Amino acid sequence: NAILGFVQEYRAEKALQALKRLTAPTAQVVREGRPHEVPARELVPGDIIIIDTGDLVPADARLLSCRNLLINQAVLTGESAPVSKSADAVMEPGAPVADRDNMVYSSTVAVRGRGRALVTATGMNSELGRIAQLVQQVGGEETPLQQELSRVGRVLVYVALAIVAVIFALGVFRGDSVVQMFLVAVSLAVAAIPEGLPAVVTIALALGVRRMAARNALVRRLRSVETLGAASVICSDKTGTLTENEMTVRQIVTPERALQVSGEGYTPRGRFLLDDAPISAEEAVDIQALLQAGVLASTADLVHEAGARDGTWTIRGDPTEGALLVAAAKGDYRESDAEAEFAFVEEIPFDSERKRMSIVYSRRQPAQRPAFALGNSPGERIAFVKGAPESVLRLCSRVQRQGQVQPLTDGERREFLDVNSYLGEQALRVLAMAYRPLPPDTPMTEEAVEQDLIFLGLQAMIDPPRAEAVAAVREAQEAGVTVVMITGDQHNTAIAIARELGIFGSEDVSLTGSQLEEISDERLAEIVPRVKVYARVSPEYKLRIVRAWRAQGRIVAMTGD
Repeated sequence: NAILGFVQEYRAEKALQALKRLTAPTAQVVREGRPHEVPARELVPGDIIIIDTGDLVPADARLLSCRNLLINQAVLTGESAPVSKSADAVMEPGAPVADRDNMVYSSTVAVRGRGRALVTATGMNSELGRIAQLVQQVGGEETPLQQELSRVGRVLVYVALAIVAVIFALGVFRGDSVVQMFLVAVSLAVAAIPEGLPAVVTIALALGVRRMAARNALVRRLRSVETLGAASVICSDKTGTLTENEMTVRQIVTPERALQVSGEGYTPRGRFLLDDAPISAEEAVDIQALLQAGVLASTADLVHEAGARDGTWTIRGDPTEGALLVAAAKGDYRESDAEAEFAFVEEIPFDSERKRMSIVYSRRQPAQRPAFALGNSPGERIAFVKGAPESVLRLCSRVQRQGQVQPLTDGERREFLDVNSYLGEQALRVLAMAYRPLPPDTPMTEEAVEQDLIFLGLQAMIDPPRAEAVAAVREAQEAGVTVVMITGDQHNTAIAIARELGIFGSEDVSLTGSQLEEISDERLAEIVPRVKVYARVSPEYKLRIVRAWRAQGRIVAMTGD
């Protein structure tokens, strides 16, 4: 019994140690005036670290300088979209982690740009370490199996003692020796206790651990297998757990039509649907122009990892820009096509105040299938602009329709802004695309390039639910398990995803972190069965929610970041 339990848990710990070694991060640190690469565990407060695109941030740090730095903070805050950082920002004391634009945090990822930062906290003193401490403070308790075995044990003892007492009394009453009946009673009492039960339970749990391992689930403690099966509430994170953590274009809107885009994640498989009927993007000039502009106004890369399982597709760079590349690939336009047709000239990077970016190209060769009404001569320079619709539309004086450039009226501009508002209410992130052929002597400045633009349309995206998550939620609910979403993402985004997953219905209630802060623990325990979505919630509030469910006598499973 002891050997079996030890071997199973030892294997699990060895596997965890191997995983930790695989994920051990390194850091670029400035020492003696020069950059050095060191293990992240050697960093100390006061070190200056260098952060580049694709880096895992090794510690909590205050930005000293940065350029176009976008950080994916989903692991810490649950936000599906990367956050723009600024070294010049000054925050109010006590500002939430998600709003601290001048800070970067351990285990978050730089998706674009670069910067330098002063380390302020490492290890258990970091924000991630603080969360680890909160989890460690949760005291160990008996599992449902242990509680049930204790109850069964007590019942067995009481029943055995009662039966033994009756037999002892009957034997003595019949005239047998008291000593002999005492020995008989003791023998019966020992025989009645199932000493093989612990071994049987351990073997059963060990088999459960092996079955979980066959499904790529690592279980550290044998008793956790049974506890998992006894859960009556599942509290799940959203980003990367219920969703793909891969931004996906769901709708595109051109001046001529609005289309749905099928397919999930970064795999470039999907169709363009007009009133649920497929439409060929290759044959529609307005769709091709919008998709091509999305590729040309992006700096990310769509990468096919052929050696990975199922030939996985990943994005290097901003996930939002990656979604534009995937949408274009579904319309049979890829980065290689853009590189063959255009040569890079200049980039005017994204700025959080301007809320847009521009990239200027010169045309290498005439277009095989001209998508743009203007700028199709070899050597001609064209600026492609993408950004927030209100920012881009303000600079547009023309619009491209059916391959023709026409004046853009104020009424049409308002219509596009109304469409943007409608898509935003559905928790979609919307980007506008525009372009402009540049006169030969145009200086490469923001004021000179970003004016008199030709509007092409809108692309709306979201981090979609995992297909398997929809089925898993339904299966859990059919088994009588309550599913609750707890996320640090925006409220409307959380509600939209929860509705798609079947977690949130018309009778259910949602709460934000600020509302949760104003509710007492007693009141939360009363209303917790009706609340199915929590948004903009910090990690310590997750523990409050779990405690409220446990006050209802429920067994809670927590999954996600």
